[in-house]
Amino acid sequence: MTASDYSGKVDISTRLLVLGSGPGGYTAAFRAADLGLETTLVERWDALGGVCLNVGCIPSKALLHVAKVMDDAKSMAEFGVTFSRPVIDPQGLRGWKDKIVGQLTGGLDGLAKKRKVRVVKGQGEFLSAHHLQVSGSADAGKPQVIEFEQCIIAAGSESAWLPFLPDDKRIMDSTGALELEELPARMLVIGGGIIGLELATVYQALGVGVSVVEMTSGLMPGCDPDLVRPLEKRIRKQYEQIMLGVTVSGVEALDEGLKVSFSGDGAPDPQIYGRILVAVGRKPNGSVIGAEAAGVTVDEHGFIPVDRQMRTNQAHIFAIGDIVGEPMLAHKASHEGKTAAEVASGLKRSFDARVIPSVAYTDPEIAWVGETEAELKAQGRSYGKGVFPWAASGRSLSLGRNEGLSKLLFDEDSGQLIGAGIVGPQAGDLIAEMALAIEMGCDASDIALTIHPHPTLSETLAFAAEAFEGTLTDLYLPKKS
Repeated sequence: MTASDYSGKVDISTRLLVLGSGPGGYTAAFRAADLGLETTLVERWDALGGVCLNVGCIPSKALLHVAKVMDDAKSMAEFGVTFSRPVIDPQGLRGWKDKIVGQLTGGLDGLAKKRKVRVVKGQGEFLSAHHLQVSGSADAGKPQVIEFEQCIIAAGSESAWLPFLPDDKRIMDSTGALELEELPARMLVIGGGIIGLELATVYQALGVGVSVVEMTSGLMPGCDPDLVRPLEKRIRKQYEQIMLGVTVSGVEALDEGLKVSFSGDGAPDPQIYGRILVAVGRKPNGSVIGAEAAGVTVDEHGFIPVDRQMRTNQAHIFAIGDIVGEPMLAHKASHEGKTAAEVASGLKRSFDARVIPSVAYTDPEIAWVGETEAELKAQGRSYGKGVFPWAASGRSLSLGRNEGLSKLLFDEDSGQLIGAGIVGPQAGDLIAEMALAIEMGCDASDIALTIHPHPTLSETLAFAAEAFEGTLTDLYLPKKS
């Protein structure tokens, strides 16, 4: 692809330009500055942090904490402790959520200043392979042109949309859902993936009658069904409906609500909801930044291909995060950002992570890393499995939760851990140990012989390894031949 020429006025010159200040972008900018590169960071949001910090992972996890506290308080009645019915103040919730976001964005501002990273606010679009125009800049009030020697594209992604939906403010994406503008009597979540189910958790806890429709045959596509099963069993009791293998065929905006029609086996009759949350995935922003002017290749889906050093087809331009491909996760973007910054600074680095963990902050949480059973079966690969049900965990029972499990997958030939899955409280915190174990090439004995504290949820991972080895004493399992 041929880059465009630009010979106009230049407002700012910089050695390194970072486009986007999400977790990948600000990590790249700060690491580059620490390595001595003059760095300019461009961000279209009013505050640093991108989608993740401003309207994504951070505010959603704050609200999920509220949901968990409310659900835990309600469940205590089973143990003889009854709390009064909570009074929900949506404005107060929004204020608390916004305060957390403000603390973090303010912290990023301070870190940028200490590192002397120049921050320019506005929408960036390439003019050439060495020039970017920033429009709508709060700093200048008019478009600014930045000339750069090297660039790291960290422009992220945006919520995907369904083209047949009417233009109605009662239909929200994940950003709108976090504003808590209204708590309707009934809400439909279109999409049974991680984002949809996390926000469904929040709204259900706040008293909304939630239904979920998912076009595939199971919730959370990409995750092993045995990990999803405890979550599905729990929320089927809490939600109005969970419709699998069903699609939305039409939505009609009426004064009394949004009339939704469904299609597929088992599809219900048309239903009326007060709100609809569209959570059908995210699409990369590769096609909205003028990448063609820089000569940067963008595929038909909006992704930018890169090599292991995060370089695009233009050697001086890098790309990281959601815009380079799945999985679209903040922690992946951060590691890629650090790699790109170090390569841009002349260091010999490459992105060589063996595994990237995934977490759904639902209730119960679900986390997995490495190969899944579904992937191993599709590959025809031989593997061994160790599973420990949390119904046999003293710590889990003391929390009033017995539906969880820990599962470890081992390569049949080498004996090394190649995958792990956890469902239950704090699964997202526990999965990091298994990510490290895979990176270190651990086998079942390495995990089983590591003394875990008791009673904890973490020891269920050692027990799963013992179950694979045949040395588990906390359950009776038939001896392996």
